[in-house]
Amino acid sequence: MIFSLSIIIRGDLEIDQPSIIRKFMKLKKGDSIIVTSGKDRGKKGKIIRVLPEKNKIVVEGVNLVKRNSKPRRQGEKGQRVVVTAPFNLSNARLVCPKCNQRTRVGFQLTPQGKKRICKKCKAIV
Repeated sequence: MIFSLSIIIRGDLEIDQPSIIRKFMKLKKGDSIIVTSGKDRGKKGKIIRVLPEKNKIVVEGVNLVKRNSKPRRQGEKGQRVVVTAPFNLSNARLVCPKCNQRTRVGFQLTPQGKKRICKKCKAIV
């Protein structure tokens, strides 16, 4: 959720009022994706974490960065740890489990509710 501040002006009176903006993501945790741009273009992976407020995702084995960690105890050395960093959702495409192609996500109303579908083969994702 993103909190934005809207200002309501009534004559000479200004009131700050927070409003909640909900982000909707078409990709979910556990989906398999392919990276469409950037240094890891063409890599496939599974979504570990979704950050809707920043419009970013974390994928295993993609966008690896090195972080320096300080020594925790006396006599221990500092280390360089490899961590998966989040990247923008627009740089990833869903891979359909049925047709195994990268695709866009559509929605279909069923008696069970709203379901995500593959735009290419129309299978429920």
